[in-house]
Amino acid sequence: MALPAMADVRRAVPDARIDVAARPHIAPLFALAAGVDDVVVIGSGGKAPDVVRGRRASAVLLLTNSFQTALTAWRAGVPERWGYRTDWRGPLLTRSIRPPFDAVHQATYYQHLVRALGCENGPLEPRLEATAEGKQSGLELLVDAGWDQRAPLVALAPGAAYGGAKRWPAERFAALAASLARDGVRCVLVGGPADAAAGAEVLKKGSDGVDPIHLIGRTDLAALAGVLVRCRALVSNDSGAMHFAAALGVPVTAIFGPTDERATRPLGRSGRPAPTVLTHHVWCRPCMLRECPLTHRCMNLITADEVLKNVRM
Repeated sequence: MALPAMADVRRAVPDARIDVAARPHIAPLFALAAGVDDVVVIGSGGKAPDVVRGRRASAVLLLTNSFQTALTAWRAGVPERWGYRTDWRGPLLTRSIRPPFDAVHQATYYQHLVRALGCENGPLEPRLEATAEGKQSGLELLVDAGWDQRAPLVALAPGAAYGGAKRWPAERFAALAASLARDGVRCVLVGGPADAAAGAEVLKKGSDGVDPIHLIGRTDLAALAGVLVRCRALVSNDSGAMHFAAALGVPVTAIFGPTDERATRPLGRSGRPAPTVLTHHVWCRPCMLRECPLTHRCMNLITADEVLKNVRM
């Protein structure tokens, strides 16, 4: 969701060197983004300031709201430190921006920051491109797992971080896979190692004769991009896979329950089908809870047939 703001910065300073500092699990994503010169991997330990100091940057743009990132930039001795005036970190910043008063999409929130810093906003459109190596790796994984390179593919991302309330029931994903199989479509389960249990539950709930390709935990981000761009669609909970596929231009059907689609809905690319967001109105959503203390109706009342209809469109 930071990609549109990063594109704004690149347009504003086309000749500048732009490095992205990111945690190890997300750093490879930025190798797929245009306008990034280098990616710096930083951990959570005490060496982060030394890593940042080694880049000899003249300015650091803090897209996160945390005090810790501002402290890291200050300890690294970066002369200009720009970011939102949040989490009591204003004294550590050389340019501190007041966050927007209104509730906005997270990507708009990032663009508000760079606009206040003098970068004109462009399209609210994240863009990533799969590399040739990633496409080849994705193809090899699919073929090794039994894809005949003829059947159309639909990716399913049954996992979601931060609790089970964000997950559409496994039996619904299994029913969707069975319906798509009757259409001649092969489903591909995708996600990170943390999603392994969610994928196993989908397989356990599956129908006889329906054999989704299981790639959960088997792809890095480059290979996952290579898999997704071969799929006609992705069905996902509110998750990183949802945003990743949308930025690659893959049609996305996103299922939202406890989280607020107004803040984190997937953003598509111009010229590609707009992402679809499915919700079911209940009085308690969006609750933002990790686990549902009630009956999880916000997710349970979204049917496999409803999702199937959107994937078929």
